[in-house]
Amino acid sequence: MTSTPHHPDLRSQLETLTTEAFRPELAEIDQLPTLDITRLMNGEDAAVSAAVAERLPEVAAAIDAVAARMARGGRLIYAGAGTAGRLGVLDASECPPTFNTGPGQVVGLIAGGPDAMVTSVEGAEDSPEMARADLDALALTAEDTVVGVSASGRTPYAVGAVEHARSLGALTVGLACNRGSALAAAAEHGIEVVTGPELLTGSTRLKAGTAQKLVLNMLSTITMIRLGKTYGNLMVDLRASNEKLRARSRRIVALATGAADDEIERALTATDGEVKHAILALLADVDGPTAARLLEESGGHLRAALAAAHG
Repeated sequence: MTSTPHHPDLRSQLETLTTEAFRPELAEIDQLPTLDITRLMNGEDAAVSAAVAERLPEVAAAIDAVAARMARGGRLIYAGAGTAGRLGVLDASECPPTFNTGPGQVVGLIAGGPDAMVTSVEGAEDSPEMARADLDALALTAEDTVVGVSASGRTPYAVGAVEHARSLGALTVGLACNRGSALAAAAEHGIEVVTGPELLTGSTRLKAGTAQKLVLNMLSTITMIRLGKTYGNLMVDLRASNEKLRARSRRIVALATGAADDEIERALTATDGEVKHAILALLADVDGPTAARLLEESGGHLRAALAAAHG
C-alpha cells in the first residue's frame, strides 16, 4: 500500500511531540483493575494545574491585551479543531449567560462548522483556507482578538487562523501543549502549557484538553473582570429576565449592599432589573437614570461609578 507524500512527514512530526509520546510503562494498563486505572488517571490530571502555573505570566499578559481591545469594542474569537475547537465553542457559549455579553462579542470557531461539535468532519483541521474563510465571514477588524487553540500546536486550521488574523492587525494568541510550536510562534502571545505524554497515547482530550479548558476559563473570566463585568467576586452584569434570574439578582444585590428586601425590590424596579444599576442606586443613594448615567460615564465599571457618585 502506498501512502501520499505528506504522511511520512506528518508521522515524523507527530513523533517529536510530547503530547504524542508513547509510555511503555502503561502498555498493560488495560489489564489493571478499574480502581487502579482511576488512580493513575487522577494522578495524571493532578499535574495539569502545575503545568498551567508555569505559564501564568504569559496568560496574564494575553488577558491584559485582550481586555484592552475588548474595551474598545473588539471581539474575542477562539479558533480550533476537534477537542480544542469544542472547548473554544463551549467557553464562548457560556459568556452571555455569565457576563451578559452581547451577541457575537465572544465567538467560538471550530474547523468544519457546527456539525464538528458532535461529529468528526473529515479533513477540516488540515485547512488553513477554511480558517481564513471563517474569519472573513466575521469581518475581522484590528480591534478583535483571535485565540488559536491546538494541543499539538501544529493544526493547520488554528495556525492559519492566527496567521490570517495577524496579517489583518488583530491581536493573536496561540495556546498549545508542546514546546516550540508553530502556533505559539505565529501568535503575538504564545502560551505553551506542556502537559506531557497522555495516559492513552496521543489522546489530547485528556491532560492537554484539561489544560486548555483551564486557560480558556482564565482568558474569558479575567478579561470580563477587567471589563467591569463583576464587582468583587459577584456577577453584577446580569439582567433579571426570568424568575430564576430575578432570584439570583436579588441575592447579588443583597450581598453587594446589605439592603433590606423591600429596598432591593424598589431598586431593581427603578433600574428595569439591571443588577449593576440597582447596586449603584442603593450604595450611592441615586435614582435609576442617575445610576445609568454614572455607569455609562464610567465605562460600565461599578467601582469607578461609585467613586464618581461620592466624589
